[in-house]
Amino acid sequence: GTPTSSYFERLQVNASTKGQVTTTGTSVSWSDMSDYRNKKDVVPMTNSIPRLLDLKPVFFNWIESNQPFEGFLAHEAQEVVPIAVIGEKDAVYPEVLYTADDELPEGKNIGDVKTVETINPQMMENSKIIPLLVGALQEAIARIEALEAA
Repeated sequence: GTPTSSYFERLQVNASTKGQVTTTGTSVSWSDMSDYRNKKDVVPMTNSIPRLLDLKPVFFNWIESNQPFEGFLAHEAQEVVPIAVIGEKDAVYPEVLYTADDELPEGKNIGDVKTVETINPQMMENSKIIPLLVGALQEAIARIEALEAA
């Protein structure tokens, strides 16, 4: 059966639950709403294998920690599974200059750089790729079974 869960946080919009963070006492889970009563125009996924083959998994090291990792480049994955990625490729938070409305620190003048331009990074929720993985695997299994039956 399903383990008993305790809620840490229930995320709601207009009194409608959209997601929640729960614990079973040994693990913590993030859950999105997925109830059939909140969905319409439901159709089976098809053509999953070609889409899956368009994904480009990579090995990489994080710049800040040099920690090795594996995953995707968000802008590439966004082309295949747009719902998995938030943000735009190459977006930045623009440079901000001091204005007459600012309290100027010592040595700073109006027009000097207050904050430098920084990366506005794309975010990716890898779990959004799971339906495509399952669909592609089911299609592959069906092909294998058809070949075995021939």
